[in-house]
Amino acid sequence: ASVLAAPRADYTARLLGDAPALSARDFLPEPAGEPAIVARDLVKEFRGFRAVDGVSFEVARGSTHALVGESGSGKTTTARMVARFADPTSGTVEVAGAETDFRRHVQLVYQNPYGSLDPRQTVARIIEEPLRNFKLDGSARDLVERVALPEDVLGRKPRELSGGQRQRVAIARALAVEPEVLILDEAVSALDVTVQAQILDLLAELQRDLGLTYLFISHDLAVVRQISHTVSVMNKGRIVEFGTTERVFTDPRDDYTRELLAAIPEAVR
Repeated sequence: ASVLAAPRADYTARLLGDAPALSARDFLPEPAGEPAIVARDLVKEFRGFRAVDGVSFEVARGSTHALVGESGSGKTTTARMVARFADPTSGTVEVAGAETDFRRHVQLVYQNPYGSLDPRQTVARIIEEPLRNFKLDGSARDLVERVALPEDVLGRKPRELSGGQRQRVAIARALAVEPEVLILDEAVSALDVTVQAQILDLLAELQRDLGLTYLFISHDLAVVRQISHTVSVMNKGRIVEFGTTERVFTDPRDDYTRELLAAIPEAVR
């Protein structure tokens, strides 16, 4: 406890300073404007098991909405339906501006960038692939600069990069097609706290500069508090709480939400 309360080593203090905390900064303001994502009464069944049960939410354009829950809560299945990687058993999803070219307007960034990047290709070829596929102007050099990577990474392969660098490459590749929506599926959960803080800062900067809309999938409430404007808490396939991040964190109305918040270690409150 003394290490957390009064760290003596600079490295320890830096780690604790970078760790997301439930009270680290002001809440993001309630978003305004037209919705970029509208999910209505989504249901997904697998062999009679209802993994998602009547889920509805909206995400305002240029804002971040978090889907929060433990493993098996249905949050990733919901995200896959929004991304059209899975068809709902019933219900609808509308993504503004994406009806004519959905694959371009909605991009995903995964938890494990190493698994989503072709290990045989250089970073330049990885980033240039979507530019070629969609016949778009743009350069890998500009995109790595956009995500604060040095130009010399273009000649490297994923195995030669750190975890944080690989995640920046994955983000650069997603940005190549100029999407409106990024779905971030546990995109920082595999990173150490210092790199995690840097990626979260990058995502916030990109959202401010490019007007991106994020659907952020996470089990980490401290991270969610930092990055999201609104939150849906999922449990057993249903949304049990929805609201602004400030309201959900300061005035939780569902017992399950209160349990999740109470489980956060005191050191990060």
